[in-house]
Amino acid sequence: MKIIYLHHSGFAILANGFTIIIDFYEDSESESQGIVHRELLKRDGRLYVLSSHFHSDHFNRTVLEWKNIKSDITYIFSHDIYKRRKIEKNTAVWLKKGEEYSDENIRIKAFGSTDVGISFMIEAEGKTLFHAGDLNNWHWMDESTEEEWKGEEQKFLNELRVINKEYKKIDIVMFPIDPRLGKEYMRGGIQFINAIQISTFIPMHFWNNYDAANKFQEYVRSCNIKSPDISNRGQIFNDL
Repeated sequence: MKIIYLHHSGFAILANGFTIIIDFYEDSESESQGIVHRELLKRDGRLYVLSSHFHSDHFNRTVLEWKNIKSDITYIFSHDIYKRRKIEKNTAVWLKKGEEYSDENIRIKAFGSTDVGISFMIEAEGKTLFHAGDLNNWHWMDESTEEEWKGEEQKFLNELRVINKEYKKIDIVMFPIDPRLGKEYMRGGIQFINAIQISTFIPMHFWNNYDAANKFQEYVRSCNIKSPDISNRGQIFNDL
């Protein structure tokens, strides 16, 4: 299995005979140029396109045009996209928290978010992969009252308990490490790895602040979790 970091929260997962693209915002070089358009839309096997919610940095409507290039596509979207982006119902599989999709290649379960939409637990090729979408401890501690940020934090910790009840161990986690949260921007990531046993952690949602992402990577590795430095759009992670 191979994972490619596209941009922001977008990833491509290359498996044996199928491909998964999650939260496409832009391709690996620009919105419409990069490895997705150059290679992955031409790759043999089924393509699964997942979007966790309607925000424009997680759902780019141009993914619907890919069916004009590749016929074997399955769209799996959070139900809020159906309501907010006015897409025909037969376009995609629509998931709410707690719902599942499965076929001969993959199993996907929707977990919750602390913003809008869902997060994805994906089972494929004997591995579990979690893409958080906008699930995070969005505490905004530097500009909120203690009551406000503690309330947001509790929502996040509640979601972690729901996940951990079903999945005690996750092989690969893609999770927001967003420096806009201020001095405690690592807090949600630390809480996640303390709550659930994981093997590999890959940051996302850090825009172009690679330094902030990699500072968290240093912490993750100190916890004996695999966490490769992330340095550029289009970066490939092999043998995960």
